Amino acid sequence: MSINYLIVGGSSGIGLALTNQLVDEGNNITVLSRNQNQLETSTNIQFHSFDMMDDNAELPTLDYDIKGLAYCPGSINLKPFKSLSEQDYLNDFKINALGAVRAINKYFSNLKKANQSSIVLFSTVAVQTGMPYHASVAMAKGAVEGLTRSLAAEFAPQIRVNAIAPSLTDTPMASRLLNSDEKREASAKRHPLNLFGKPEEIAKVAAYLLSDDSSWITGQVIHIDGGISSLRLL
Repeated sequence: MSINYLIVGGSSGIGLALTNQLVDEGNNITVLSRNQNQLETSTNIQFHSFDMMDDNAELPTLDYDIKGLAYCPGSINLKPFKSLSEQDYLNDFKINALGAVRAINKYFSNLKKANQSSIVLFSTVAVQTGMPYHASVAMAKGAVEGLTRSLAAEFAPQIRVNAIAPSLTDTPMASRLLNSDEKREASAKRHPLNLFGKPEEIAKVAAYLLSDDSSWITGQVIHIDGGISSLRLL
C-alpha cells in the first residue's frame, strides 16, 4: 500500500534525494518547492510551487493523511560576524526555523490523521561544534534543534519529531564551497573520514526516520558528519 509523504524543498539536494528514494519504494510524494529543478514528473509525485520566504503566499491545502513530513530548505550564509546584518539573521531564521513552523502548523491535522506519523527537520553540525563564520546559520539551526525536542515532547506519542545535523554535503546549495578540486580536497580533509557528505546517504537516514522502522526514536538530533563533531584525530 502506498504511503503519503510531504517533502518541503524536495526538488534539490538532500530533499530531491529523499523524494527519489521514497518514490522508488512505491510511495506517493507531495513536493513543495520554489522550482521543480531536477524533479522528474511521475504519477507518484505531486508538485506545488511555493516559496517559504513569501509571507503572502498560502500553503496548499491537502485533503489526505500524511505519514511523514520532511522540511529540507536551508541556507549557507557564511560571513564574518561583523559583516552580518540583522536582515541576514532574520532571513536565515525565517527559512530554517519559521518555515518549518509554518509547514508543521499547516499540515498538523494531516499528520494526525495518519497512524503514528513522523516529522524530520534539518539542523547543521555547526550548532554543536563551534565554527567560524557560521553565527547566523548556527543560530537559526539551533532554534530548529530546540523546536525538534519541544515538539517531540508535545506531539508524543502520536507524532515523532527528529532532526538530522549534517556537515558539508555535496548539494547545489553548497556548490560554491566545492567548486574546485582544491576546495573538495580541503573540505574532505577537515573530516576524520576524509570525505564530505553525499545527499543520498543523508536521505537514507531521513527515510528511515520517516518510516515505522524508527518507531522508537523521537526527540533526537542525529549527526551525519563524517565524525567532525565528535572525533579528533591526533
